[in-house]
Amino acid sequence: MQQLTMKTLVCQAALLEAMLCTTAVTLAQEVRVAPARIDSNASQAMMLGIAKAGNRMVAVGEHGYVLLADGDGKKPRQAKKVPVDFTLTAVSFMDERNGWAVGHGSSVIHTTDGGDTWSLQHIDSKVDQPLFTVYFRDAQIGWAAGLWSLLLSTRDGGKTWTRVTLPLPPGRKRADLNLLSIFPGGDNTLFIAAEQGTVLRSKDDGASWQYMKTGSNASLWAGVTTPTKTLVVGGLRGKMFRSTDNGETWQTVSSQGDGSITDIVSDGKSLWATSLDGQLIRSKDDGQTWSVVYTDRSPLTAVAVRDDQSYVLYSKQGLVATP
Repeated sequence: MQQLTMKTLVCQAALLEAMLCTTAVTLAQEVRVAPARIDSNASQAMMLGIAKAGNRMVAVGEHGYVLLADGDGKKPRQAKKVPVDFTLTAVSFMDERNGWAVGHGSSVIHTTDGGDTWSLQHIDSKVDQPLFTVYFRDAQIGWAAGLWSLLLSTRDGGKTWTRVTLPLPPGRKRADLNLLSIFPGGDNTLFIAAEQGTVLRSKDDGASWQYMKTGSNASLWAGVTTPTKTLVVGGLRGKMFRSTDNGETWQTVSSQGDGSITDIVSDGKSLWATSLDGQLIRSKDDGQTWSVVYTDRSPLTAVAVRDDQSYVLYSKQGLVATP
């Protein structure tokens, strides 16, 4: 069985490069399932994804830690009950109470109380094939994607998950691209930012998929659709691309740095992105131009923006103490 470094299993998922990864794991190893422990230093752990649950910010990361932050978000607390203690890579909330997080072991966990407690909905304990991204369109319909073209869908709120078989990418013998960030377009359109400068697109609510090329070979770790249906994706070494025609063609844009883009979000007015060189950047023109808003010494991994356009940042060292 092919051996994978933690760079593949965590950094592709967690959007961190080899400098943050040291441990090697094997895809064949079984996943030990145990609940996350309560840790007084959890807010200093590496967080890899963050989502808004009403006025609450919910972050997920290593050791199965889930952090909940109300108000200004400066004093997060740990979730009371999480059924797994391995790395969680992404989180998605439908409303202030219903959310899903994914991670190693193809795990999907679900909350109905805004993140205080979680239950296990899906896991493959025999093979550690991690999920890197999750998106729910409503309380019933959602998707999760990850290593080697792993794509799961649900139509019943995660009670059951079905594996989606993707077509072969052009010129390849297997559908084995790492799928890194799934995000919605307009109507029934979905996109997945993936390896090798590839964006997958579905125009029929995930029933079928096609591959779109950005013109780059860089792994794309984050993506978003703006209110004007402009697509913006970013990834390795600060590469960013923009499409105004539903992914048919792409233009390169400057991210103002060469640190890998780890997260891109929209607050409805602006786009915000984080990078491994510690930069938070912002675009007020649908991703055409970007400016640096904040710089930190630690590699930034995730951002969430409040209604007043203040923001919460996480990094390799956990919560970032922003001004």
